[in-house]
Amino acid sequence: MPRSVNAVASRRRRKKVLNMAKGYWGARSKVFTVAKNTVEKGLQYAYRDRKVKKREFRGLWIQRINAGARQHGISYSQLIGKLASKEIGLNRKVLADLAMNHPDAFKAVIDAVK
Repeated sequence: MPRSVNAVASRRRRKKVLNMAKGYWGARSKVFTVAKNTVEKGLQYAYRDRKVKKREFRGLWIQRINAGARQHGISYSQLIGKLASKEIGLNRKVLADLAMNHPDAFKAVIDAVK
């Protein structure tokens, strides 16, 4: 009895990996084994950096809030502490947006906690 190798599934699997490797340089986009390693590493980076992205944005928001708060004579830590004590439930993303795009509204928030 002849050996069954299921070439259809094998080709589909290889084609999928090579399609994901499009745009890579040299053998990374042409040779299956090299492309497979590169694609797997890229997927690992993508998974990791979805978490890192959240950290980086939080840091950016904190910097923006701090810059906006210091224009009104209060530090970031004091602002966050007073917001918590007054039970004003604005998160850092919203505060950073107010500080950047709506300075009057941000000033109203600072006046509310002072």
